[in-house]
Amino acid sequence: MALSSPVLTPFHLQLPAHRSSKPFTRNLIVHPIRASVSERPSSISPPPPQPQPAKLPIRKIPGDYGLPLIGPFKDRLDYFYNQGKDEYFKSRVQKYRSTVFKTNMPPGPFISSNPNVIVLLDGKSFPVLFDVSKVEKKDLFTGTFMPSTELTGGYRVLSYLDPSEPNHAKLKKLMFFHLSSRRDHVIPEFQKSYTELFDGLEEELATNGTAKFNEANDQAAFNFLARSLYGANPADSQLGRDGPKLVGKWVVFQIHPVLKLGLPNVLEDLLIHTFPLPPALVKKEYQLLYDFFRANSTSVLDEAERNGISREEACHNLIFATCFNSFGGMKLFFTNMLKWIGRAGVKLHTQLAQEIRSALKSSDGRVTMRAIENMPLTKSVVYEALRIEPPVPAQYGRAKTNFTIESHDSAFEVKAGEMLFGYQPFATRDPKIFERSEEFVADRFVGEKGEKLLKHVLWSNGPETESPDVNNKQCAGKDFVVLVSRLLLVEFFRRYDSFEIEVGTSPLGAAVTVTSLKRASL
Repeated sequence: MALSSPVLTPFHLQLPAHRSSKPFTRNLIVHPIRASVSERPSSISPPPPQPQPAKLPIRKIPGDYGLPLIGPFKDRLDYFYNQGKDEYFKSRVQKYRSTVFKTNMPPGPFISSNPNVIVLLDGKSFPVLFDVSKVEKKDLFTGTFMPSTELTGGYRVLSYLDPSEPNHAKLKKLMFFHLSSRRDHVIPEFQKSYTELFDGLEEELATNGTAKFNEANDQAAFNFLARSLYGANPADSQLGRDGPKLVGKWVVFQIHPVLKLGLPNVLEDLLIHTFPLPPALVKKEYQLLYDFFRANSTSVLDEAERNGISREEACHNLIFATCFNSFGGMKLFFTNMLKWIGRAGVKLHTQLAQEIRSALKSSDGRVTMRAIENMPLTKSVVYEALRIEPPVPAQYGRAKTNFTIESHDSAFEVKAGEMLFGYQPFATRDPKIFERSEEFVADRFVGEKGEKLLKHVLWSNGPETESPDVNNKQCAGKDFVVLVSRLLLVEFFRRYDSFEIEVGTSPLGAAVTVTSLKRASL
């Protein structure tokens, strides 16, 4: 989780077998079809012809890129400072009367050589970005620019590879193997790490009257990932408690061209949006991370060698998948999810607490996959938080051939080589797909009707109803992220009846300050 960027079909966890490249599938129950033969029909009428959907009118893609250098620079100022992200897109939708249009995406000069994109802002056109038969994903993970490979040991890591490249399948299989081989450690290590977090929050609340969730969550998330996926406790290594800070600095050096840090506008634009920061300034921090992961990844690195990947390349990929994707996702999403649940109020808190405690009671108080599957509201809340504020808001793809894309209103011809960009919060808040699309509706995905909407939840670089495999770019840890998000709610509401928070802003997601925690009364 972008950050992405770091495995569960909508309601059934299936971590992949380590040598399989086939997509994951849900268990399918087929009900027999019964018919009465007591009377033979005199005739069988053919079904009436189905009306063909009307073809949408072909429209020239509106918008323009402006003059070289000047147009991209002006758009960058609008995006970061004059308008802000959401207004930047909204104003152009209104101007062009279209959810598909041309514009420039930051950072522009002098970091990206070509900032020109075709923007997709509705739930109908957006999914073309997942179709690797139509779009190429090579070196597009962060958008119209690519950070120096010096930040990843000189390697183009998995997130920057297109499925057509030979190493993509090898590295994605390795990620599947890693997740599968450590699956039994996920729940117990999550409980241990987040019990430490809750104990710390309570102590800080008692001392100061408030407690900062972000810092505590960063520490808990890093400890959990190290313990569950690598069997190592960072506190017992050279990292100590510095892991989250080291990762944070390393990540900023990769995505600073698209960040807003809150510095004075002119200074900030010059420092982080105009030229790339030198990778040498974070070399020491990255080496500490590399040494820790290399020392605790023996079995995964052995598997990599068996499959033709060098230990060094595999280790750099493990660092990226764990620190950038998984840790980054938990850092962003956990605070955002807590923000939405906190705002929803006591009624939702009570419903979650009752559902979670009831399910755990049926499993003798143990947190198991079966118990988690019996928590429909909890699952829906996670999906709704992923819908309303996806942790990776931007997706990119370069057209492989000429083809036509459709919005709800029009069709547009795209030419080979053109860059497509989708801003996901607009696509997943599409009012033509979701009722009350701008509201956080906790039970939106409960029941049969709700489950049908899951195909429009797109946070993982693919629909929630589909699964990652070696032939697509869907997040390898998709189901892992959904599972740990549910675990956060389970551990939180088995311990607390309700909570109160204050929400601020930070360069990466919400800044959450806990002001009250009400311990479980039952």
